Amino acid sequence: MTIAVTQSAADALRDYLAGTDRAPLFLVGDAIDILRHLPDHAIDCCLTSPPYWGQRHYAGGGIGLERAVGEYIDKVIAILDQVKRVLKPSGSLWLNLGDTYVNKGLAGIPWRIALRLIDERGWIMRNDVIWHKIKGGPDQTRDRLRNTYEHIFHFVQSAQGYYYDADAIRTRPRQARIVNGSVVSATGVRGVRYRRQIELSTALTEAEKQAALQALAAMLQRVAAGEIADFRMIIRGQQRITHSDSVRVSGRAKELQEKGFYFLTYHPNGSKPGDVWDILPEDTQNRRGHFAPFPEDVCKIPILATCPEDGIVLDPFCGTGTAMLTAYLLGRKSIGIDISHEYVQIAEERCRRLELIS
Repeated sequence: MTIAVTQSAADALRDYLAGTDRAPLFLVGDAIDILRHLPDHAIDCCLTSPPYWGQRHYAGGGIGLERAVGEYIDKVIAILDQVKRVLKPSGSLWLNLGDTYVNKGLAGIPWRIALRLIDERGWIMRNDVIWHKIKGGPDQTRDRLRNTYEHIFHFVQSAQGYYYDADAIRTRPRQARIVNGSVVSATGVRGVRYRRQIELSTALTEAEKQAALQALAAMLQRVAAGEIADFRMIIRGQQRITHSDSVRVSGRAKELQEKGFYFLTYHPNGSKPGDVWDILPEDTQNRRGHFAPFPEDVCKIPILATCPEDGIVLDPFCGTGTAMLTAYLLGRKSIGIDISHEYVQIAEERCRRLELIS
């Protein structure tokens, strides 16, 4: 683990890439200056939260202290231009941004930046994650609601070919079981209700009924074999169709019209996380001089899903190093940049303690 103060960022990164040590590399200095010295296409995943505009004074100064919000946005965009350059074509950017009020009006900073990245810089947004903080801070305002969430945008550079491991972030499903010789899915589906609905249906022809019963039996066998974790059956005239009942816009509607039924299957490895994350903010008692540290849980899904096991995570505003700490815990290399010597020293101490424990 190295705090690269005198050694050039390019040399430090070259040595780090060539080595086998996965302890984080920390680079002290202005983010855009250091990023300009990093080689093209070297990073797999960037996970970062730039300092929020006009809300805090961080150690070492840096962005967030501009007189106008437009100036702040321009600086963030310029830094993210460098991030795009150093990312591999298969890489991802996860960007956490907070908003602020200007003259009683919410400034809309996260979406101003996000739309410029899409419209002007060619980024593709794959998800807008809502980080619900569960336990927000006290709010004494009398004329608006309390703010309890922030955006985490997931960007990629092309619609196809970016790295994404959905299985790494799935929730392990409950297992199917056999009860009195019958297959019962993880949520208790036995097929009895579906069979009865098919047999008593007035909306299905006899041929459609026979096809539906055969398909239902085959689906239960797939559950028993572990090919799927669970399923739902949509039968014409029984269940509400998903999405749309127009055959012009919905393949499901067309399938229902032509066959009289269709299935929704569940992945055998479990379900993916949704785009609303209920995560407590970092414990204020563990801040150690930093006013807005990432919780580790915010970092886990992005790193597991979009950074290969032999990949490298980057945070150009690493603060006290939570993204780097999480990357280390998950077996990835990482590079943290921060303008504050104080924060980087705290980050290095956190990671060194982890090394000693492991």
